[in-house]
Amino acid sequence: MPLGPQLLALQALIVLSCVVLAGFAAVSLQQRQIRQAYGDQMMAVARNAATLPDVVEAYEQPGGPGDDLQDLATLLQQASKVSFVVFLDRDGIRLSHPDPELIGSPSTTSAAEVLRGEEFLGTQTGTLGPSLRAKVPVRDASDRILGAVSVGIVESELDDDFTEDVPWLAAWLGGAAVLGSAGSYLLTRLVRRRIMGLEPDEIARLLQAREAMLHGIREGVLAVDERGRVVLVNDEACRLLDLDGTDGALSGRSAADVLDPAALELLEADDDAVDAPLLVGERVLLASRTPALVHGRRVGRVLTVRDRTELSGAVRELDGQRSLTTTLRAQAHEFSNQLHVLQGLLELGRTADAVALIDRLGGGGRLLSGAGLGGVEDASVSALLMAKAALARERGAELVVSPVTRVPEGAGDDVVTVLGNLVGNALDAAGQGGRVLVDVRALGPDGRWVVTVDDDGPGVPEALREQVFRVGVTTKAGGDGRHGQGIGLALVARVAARRGGSAAVTRSEMGGARFEVVLGGGTVRPSSSSELAGAGA
Repeated sequence: MPLGPQLLALQALIVLSCVVLAGFAAVSLQQRQIRQAYGDQMMAVARNAATLPDVVEAYEQPGGPGDDLQDLATLLQQASKVSFVVFLDRDGIRLSHPDPELIGSPSTTSAAEVLRGEEFLGTQTGTLGPSLRAKVPVRDASDRILGAVSVGIVESELDDDFTEDVPWLAAWLGGAAVLGSAGSYLLTRLVRRRIMGLEPDEIARLLQAREAMLHGIREGVLAVDERGRVVLVNDEACRLLDLDGTDGALSGRSAADVLDPAALELLEADDDAVDAPLLVGERVLLASRTPALVHGRRVGRVLTVRDRTELSGAVRELDGQRSLTTTLRAQAHEFSNQLHVLQGLLELGRTADAVALIDRLGGGGRLLSGAGLGGVEDASVSALLMAKAALARERGAELVVSPVTRVPEGAGDDVVTVLGNLVGNALDAAGQGGRVLVDVRALGPDGRWVVTVDDDGPGVPEALREQVFRVGVTTKAGGDGRHGQGIGLALVARVAARRGGSAAVTRSEMGGARFEVVLGGGTVRPSSSSELAGAGA
């Protein structure tokens, strides 16, 4: 059976059960109240009759009460609207009765207790049938018992009185049942509308599919409601954003309590964002923020993040290939020019000059000026410097490696990350015709390094020298911290802090900025973030 009919049937059953139980309780209570009211009435009439002066005088007449008690009983019966008023003498003989023929006969119900001075209220069966009756002793002025009076109403009249109230009670109960059923129907429709008309098994399948897809995708997804509480987060988001917990543990918590300040600031911004750079710890992410809409109404915000490591690797590889191609093209062009000169010398018959030119060309020149890469043994650092040298040559700048640079094999990702960001920034600052000096040295076998990069650019203003290592702070012209700017130096500072070192910027002897980063022998691990070519302050 579908969910709607099930809910309606269940609620209707509950309503009808409550109405029936309430009806039985109301009927029982009404019947009890009627009997109690009539019982109180019978007892009041009996007590009044037993204390009437005319009744006491009739009992004390020398020749007996005669017809006086019968007349009084008839008058009391009519006045109080009871079924009977019967007076008894001390022997239980009737002195009055609705049926005159029974006067003088013994009472069919026992009056012994009443004649001993006790009162009685209850149901007994007499000549008129079952009746609710009250019996009270009749006493004279000296408190001597002269007889008893019995006042009662037959049960059939009680039943008639009760049945007069039943239709009204039934009408109220029926109305309650109708209203309850109507409310159940409306509630069923409301529940169906709130669950989009889906059946429980369909909801279960949708939930299972959502969980499977949510935790299976490689992008991190985090959603918050309008009050800033986490309503959804997958495993990848927990990993990328360094969240301590799982979807079930984080759901319902405030985003301000679980998110990194940079991620929280990006999430709470009003405008949308697409592939905005986000630095969490030492991991560089690309984050997108979109509103969550339900029927056109905003109900929250969704943050999707993906690791830039793979993307940066692909971009770095592409940049390397592009730089190599540009370098080879420049060398081919330069070599072609040299061949033209050589051809001209040979055509002029100047053989000696041609031979001297060939000797001067030698191996075709070097990409790096100064001492070259003689002291760089690590393959990753060497490849990085070669790529940056090609980039510098393409821009018309000069990249110089200090003669005292010593980079043994196994420098590690941290050195590559720091060096790549500092050199990229320096080349941007030096510009065309500029000069960049690089000095990298290992301080000992314990993994300590000093990386120094100088340039002859405009330098960093003294007021920004501490702020430049914060996320989003940049000194590049037109830079606003977006599109990768304002992240590189922040990453450098975090790597240095993890290694127990430091990062500082001062004025260079070359006229520009001098960045010096000390990497201590602390926690050394493969960096989760890649060197960001061109990203920095």
